[in-house]
Amino acid sequence: MKNTVSTFAKAKKDGARLSMLTAYDYTTASLVDAAGVNGILVGDSLGMTMLGLPDTLGVTMDDMVHHTRAVARGAKEALVVADMPFMSYHLSCAQATENAGRLVKEGGAQAVKIEGGAQFTPEIEAITRASIPVMGHLGLTPQSVNAFGGFKVQGKSTAAAQRIVDDARALEAAGAFAVVLECIPAELARIVTDAVGIPTIGIGSGAGCDGQILVYQDMLGMFDDLTPKFARRFAEVGALMKQAFADYDACVKDGSFPAPEHTFAAPADTFDGVK
Repeated sequence: MKNTVSTFAKAKKDGARLSMLTAYDYTTASLVDAAGVNGILVGDSLGMTMLGLPDTLGVTMDDMVHHTRAVARGAKEALVVADMPFMSYHLSCAQATENAGRLVKEGGAQAVKIEGGAQFTPEIEAITRASIPVMGHLGLTPQSVNAFGGFKVQGKSTAAAQRIVDDARALEAAGAFAVVLECIPAELARIVTDAVGIPTIGIGSGAGCDGQILVYQDMLGMFDDLTPKFARRFAEVGALMKQAFADYDACVKDGSFPAPEHTFAAPADTFDGVK
């Protein structure tokens, strides 16, 4: 059955765990979807994993629409959530709603994700008034990397921890249907999870969340530019790919590929008159 925001709400009520992964293209989305994962995030992490940027700040709305459209074609059962990129919702509620609408109308997303706490509750309220579900994102919010001074664990002081709890409550009150908790201490993530009635989706925040999300290239060993401590490698697909590419290269250069079984033939006299 198709996963929806109602699926996520029921999972929280029933104590069922939710799984999410990123995807940025049709092929990967199809594989993730077939595996039974509840939700696919078209993350602005594509700036780093797909476009080779140093962070997520250079990702545009056009980038997000393009990749979301491809993922939506491949996701038959998973809930498709698309990131609102940097500066796509910061200027006004009207701007936020218009850009969220693009991700739904042009991209085919079923929900959008916004980074930030209580300061963005007006934008969340405006987007949800347009009947677009919103997922929040607290803790290490990559769009704030310059303000944080790098990719650092958040919520390590009493005051910072309380702000995250308060922000989670504010996001829920504004209408968010779930919230990502990124790189906060596990005990704080458990406190936030108990404090709100919406699902928490952890990434680097321990097992006390209602669900988990990983960047798919991280969990498959495909991306070595940044290797987060929390990203368990479930397979070494990157190594397999590199070996396959090298084997292909060698076979082309030594003439063993293509072999006769990889080619097409015609009747013997077909080309007799061809000069």
